[in-house]
Amino acid sequence: MSDVTLDQALGELADLEDPKMRAANEKRGDDHGMNLGRLRAVAKKIKTDQPLAQELWATGETPARLLALLICKPRDFSADELDAMLRETDRPKVNDWFVNYVAKKTPLAEEMRVRWFDDADPTVAAAAWALTAARVAKDPEGLDLEDLLDRIEAQMKDAPARPQWSMNETLAQIGTHHPRLRERALAIGNRLQVLADYPTAPGCTSPFAPIWIGEMVRRAEG
Repeated sequence: MSDVTLDQALGELADLEDPKMRAANEKRGDDHGMNLGRLRAVAKKIKTDQPLAQELWATGETPARLLALLICKPRDFSADELDAMLRETDRPKVNDWFVNYVAKKTPLAEEMRVRWFDDADPTVAAAAWALTAARVAKDPEGLDLEDLLDRIEAQMKDAPARPQWSMNETLAQIGTHHPRLRERALAIGNRLQVLADYPTAPGCTSPFAPIWIGEMVRRAEG
């Protein structure tokens, strides 16, 4: 645990505020004006500090919550705490970091995946699908992959943006890591056309599942 107080941490975050950066971030739905590289430098200096992370999160402010997610200990959160936190991640970057830096790192990840899977809140359902995508790629034993494809085929086209993205990721991971289901995954992606027109920078791989699967398989096969 560090010696940094809440007021000191908030002061450092205030020093990072840049109006031009805020304007750029607000276009993406985020309400902060920080360079995230500089924010990571602050977190690196503090290191891990769970009590401070909880104080930062309790402020409700996006800059403080982003710092909290970088310095917290995911294993120290209870299932109910994780659930409550997720339901407050309305800002895109806070949501992204919570899912990737906390939900995927906690020993309760599978418990939370199951708990969140059929939740009516799109943000919560999206987290469940993100955890499912991670399991498909790294620890698929026990997952009913055929059932996941059935759900994706039935639900992804009309799903809200966040769960649609995570369902698409799950589809791509099934097609990439499970050759016996690759043909079906490709067929679903081609039929639904989800993210087919997603703007992709030169040199980057499109998130459109058939393109994503093809590129990942190509890389794996060398």
